[in-house]
Amino acid sequence: MILDPMYFIIVGPAFLLAMVASFWVRSAFHSGESVPTGISGAEAARRILDQAGLSQLDIEEIPGELSDHYDPTARVLRLSTAVYRGRNASAVGVAAHEAGHAIQHAEKYAPLIVRNLAVPLAGLGSNAGIWMFILGMIFAMKPLVLAGIVLFSGVVFFQVVNLPVELNASSRARVLLTNMGVFSDEALAKVSRVLTAAAMTYVAATLQAILTLVYLLMRSRE
Repeated sequence: MILDPMYFIIVGPAFLLAMVASFWVRSAFHSGESVPTGISGAEAARRILDQAGLSQLDIEEIPGELSDHYDPTARVLRLSTAVYRGRNASAVGVAAHEAGHAIQHAEKYAPLIVRNLAVPLAGLGSNAGIWMFILGMIFAMKPLVLAGIVLFSGVVFFQVVNLPVELNASSRARVLLTNMGVFSDEALAKVSRVLTAAAMTYVAATLQAILTLVYLLMRSRE
């Protein structure tokens, strides 16, 4: 599949967008690190969670770069060292975004619930689905091809549902940080840039999944 020129023609634009978005995220993050905020990412997240009535939710420091995430199973907010300890716009923005996910969970935000349920299906579709499609094409087994497409559709479904979840978390982060009233306009502007750049990575991932499904459907008709 990856050697098929048609694949690059159809899915290529999404790959390019993903590359640009990834570069943009890192650029925006490093730029935001130069703007001090007075409080760390962990402190900002703690204030946000406490105001939302989630004082019982722990915040943990973890290794890695941009490895930050909210774990709904353990009900723990995990922040990378740069975000946990960083006293800058980027650290505060990322921490607020992840805190937004925790609030979504507490409020039983419907798209988040659906996304979490779709995680196993997406994992199966991104691995088994593609291989079933490839093997089906190689051995001219139409049922296997169709089964692969159906499974990969789970990936598309996950990405489509995940997009509003991430956009909503970023929107919440902007509002929550603004309402705290302790950050400068420059810091808030840098936070917004980081969140916008991050949002583009999710847009690119969604577009890539959709275009890949389009490619699979086109090839299945040959």
